[in-house]
Amino acid sequence: MKHLALIVLALGMAAPLFAQTQIPEYRFASGDWQFRGSTLYQNDANARLAKVNLKIPQRGAMIYEFSVRYEGGAENGHGGFGIHIFVDQPHNGESWGAGKSWLLWLNYDEAPYTPGIPRGFSAQVYRSITNSRMELVETISLNEYFPLLQANLDEPIPFVIEANGDTGEVKVYDPADPMNRAYFYFTIDSRYLPLRGDWIALRTNGIKLSFTMD
Repeated sequence: MKHLALIVLALGMAAPLFAQTQIPEYRFASGDWQFRGSTLYQNDANARLAKVNLKIPQRGAMIYEFSVRYEGGAENGHGGFGIHIFVDQPHNGESWGAGKSWLLWLNYDEAPYTPGIPRGFSAQVYRSITNSRMELVETISLNEYFPLLQANLDEPIPFVIEANGDTGEVKVYDPADPMNRAYFYFTIDSRYLPLRGDWIALRTNGIKLSFTMD
């Protein structure tokens, strides 16, 4: 169950941000981002640190929901995307980290050079310390589920994440389970609690994606 649910990190995420009736305040920090209606596109497959900041005040228990669709760019054997939650100070330019925050990330890399990152399809959890420093907290191989990912590339995949900034409990639900019974669970170390932030950041690396927000 743990492995399957981490596919959530691969295909999409969201927050009560998109349960709003209007698109929140946003800042295109790097990459080629564009809104078409309520759908957000990242159009540059060559952008390695593409990022958009969205103003979503986060305190206590949060729910992040939205759908993501693959639009191209991973033909070279590499691509990834993720979401920073509880971002305290967004950087409106290209950066590796996103202030103090937590990054949920999906990665596809046929030849990874970073120690600890599995070859192929995997998911990671990072703690962002500054805009230029992050530490890898957890990583897991998802290669056994890669056929499922390939079979759904043409369709938006819905996701749900629950994160409690007071307790540090995070649940990432399995998008293949419409009843939200299966999920990946982890707890953020109490040293970093409580989590507070007024922004999230969506990021892509070497891939084109669209994020549906309604």
